[in-house]
Parts: sequence; C-alpha cells; structure tokens
Amino acid sequence: MPGYQIDKSLWGGETFDALLADVRQRRQEFEKQQYISHDIVERFKQIGVYRAMVPKAMGGDERSPMEFLQMVETMAAADGSAGWVASFGMNPAYLAALPVETIDKVWSSGPDVVFAGGIFPPQKAIKVDGGYRVSGRWKWGSGCMGAALIGVGIKEENEPLPRMAVFPADKVKIEKDWDVIGMVGTGSHDLVVEDQFVPEEWTFVRGGKPNLESDFFRYPSLAFAAQVLAITSAGLAREALDVVQAEAAGRSSVTGAPNLGEREYVRIEIAQAEAKLRASRAFFYQATEEAWNAIKAGGKPTKEQTNLIRLATTHLAHECAEAVRMTYEVTGMTGAYARHPLNRILRDSRMVTQHAFMGRVTLMNAGAMFFGHDPLPGYL
Repeated sequence: MPGYQIDKSLWGGETFDALLADVRQRRQEFEKQQYISHDIVERFKQIGVYRAMVPKAMGGDERSPMEFLQMVETMAAADGSAGWVASFGMNPAYLAALPVETIDKVWSSGPDVVFAGGIFPPQKAIKVDGGYRVSGRWKWGSGCMGAALIGVGIKEENEPLPRMAVFPADKVKIEKDWDVIGMVGTGSHDLVVEDQFVPEEWTFVRGGKPNLESDFFRYPSLAFAAQVLAITSAGLAREALDVVQAEAAGRSSVTGAPNLGEREYVRIEIAQAEAKLRASRAFFYQATEEAWNAIKAGGKPTKEQTNLIRLATTHLAHECAEAVRMTYEVTGMTGAYARHPLNRILRDSRMVTQHAFMGRVTLMNAGAMFFGHDPLPGYL
C-alpha cells in the first residue's frame, strides 16, 4: 500500500518542493482573487501536471493513475484549491475521445495544454454544415482562468452521455460569479458562449471511447475524473491533522486547561480522525491499484473493479471531510478565526462532498451492483 512519501523526482524534486512552499504562502491570494494565479499554473506546467497523462509518443510523461493521484493529494495539502485545479491535468482522459487528427492539433505545440470545462447544464446546439452553432451558459468551469482550451456541454440526440464542444479560450466569456464557501480559489466561474461555431471534429462524447492507445486510456475515465477531485480531501485531512499536532506542541490553553494534546477527549477524536483518513485512503488506493494491475496484465478493469473505484472515491471524500470536522472542533474558538488554516480546510473539505461525483447516487449505484442490478448510465 502506498505511503505518504511520493516520488517527488517525477515532479521536479526540489522544484516541486519550492512550488508547494510558494502555494502554502499564497493561499490567501488565491482565495481573495478567486483563482489560482497564472504564474502558479505556469509552474504546474513546468513540473509536468498537464503532460502527466499524455502519451510519450506525443511528448508526454505517461504517468500512472497512482502517481498522478498522489501528486494531486500532495498539492491539496498545500492548498485545496491548488490541488483541485492541478487535478485537471487528467484532461487527456477526456480529450482522447476527440478524433485523432484533432488530438494531433491539440498537442501540436507541446503536451502542456491547460483544458477546463463546464458541461452542466448541457445546452442544445444547432447542427449546421460541418459542425454546430453553440450558445449558452455553463456552471462550474473550474480552472478556466488559466485555460487555453475550454469545453462546454451540448445536447446531441440519441446519445446517453453529454457531448463537449471545445473552443479556444478567447471564444468563451468568463463571468465571475464563483461566490461560495469553499474551494474559492478554483475560479469555477460561469462559462458563456454566444453563437459560436464549433467544427464537429472539435467535439467529443464525455466518457466516450478514447482514440489513443496506451495503458492509461484503458483506465475508466469517468471514475478517474471523480478520483482526482476526491483525493484533494485526503490532502486536506492530512494537513488538518498536521496543523493540530503542531498547535498541541506549541500552545498552552489561555484558561489554564491542559495542553491540547494532553486532553483525553482530544486524543480520542484525533485518533479516530487519523483512522478515518488512513482507512479510506487505503481502500481508495487499493481499488486504484487493482484496476491498474488488470490493465498492466493486458486486460481492462471489470465492472466490479470500476464500481469499487467509484465507491472508494465517494467513501474517501466523506470520511476525510469528517476527519477534518473532528480536527476543527477540538481546537475550539482558535480554529474559528477566518485566518486560521483549519477554517479554510474545513470549508474546502465540505465543498468536495457537494460535488455530484461524490453524491449519494454513487452509493445507490454501488448498492444496485451489489444486488446484481445495472447502475445508472454514466456511472461506469
């Protein structure tokens, strides 16, 4: 089972450490402006965030799902919003469903392409010769402020899954209305397109069959899209526990009560929070590893293995959010201050659980499969 020490040499070694330190120092900046600063996105490129899942034949690094997830987890410990935005380095899982000729154009100038998207609610597009006329507004365009390409969801008759239309970023208007309690720095603003033409070859079915060959493109793409978001909660939980441990080492109670780490109820709560994080994280990475091993053996994950990934992903998000809540509560009024790191961590962790990928419908689908029933379309 993987430990907490990732192979930082895969991500630039000391360059990665320097980036993490800078991200920690600038968390308030990201939250105030409501997006990750452009220079940080450029540094994401430098360490390989956006080429991580691109095939080596196309100039990418072709990392494994495990390696990528551990990078996002580590980044999220430094800042939840930064980890969330870095997670969209998984975009080749989506873009690989474009026609091969279009994929060649996407990475023609190099593999470090930043893609963002807002698929919901899918908007009806007008079919015209060679493509579509697209207009509409889409929610939750995470990372759009630093993207070169932006995808939006369109409706296509007789297709069970939504289609995405991909535009250069300058064809999409960003309306800054991301007024939320957590993951504020993700810049998940509204995306607006006004009567723009998109060639059909620049559209793809989200979760559709990839048109590239490599081990990664046999890994279930929608499950991975959920994983890269949920793993931010593990980074947040680890950071929360580290914050409490550091505070207990250096602070006495103003009331004369025992030091935080000397209180019996605190010890119990923190032990339980640590167990929640480690147990849910172990399930998460075990499910990842089993699916990946099936691929490395020349096959592909079974439906049951994909189901376990989805279940473990939802379980991780909620267990880690609960672990964060427990760490927050034992700090009393200290953690309630807006400037205290646990305040931000708590808000960010709760935001993860609100995402549709981590909703109770996941548990409903997992339970259906347990009893031999088919899940809803788009789950697997």
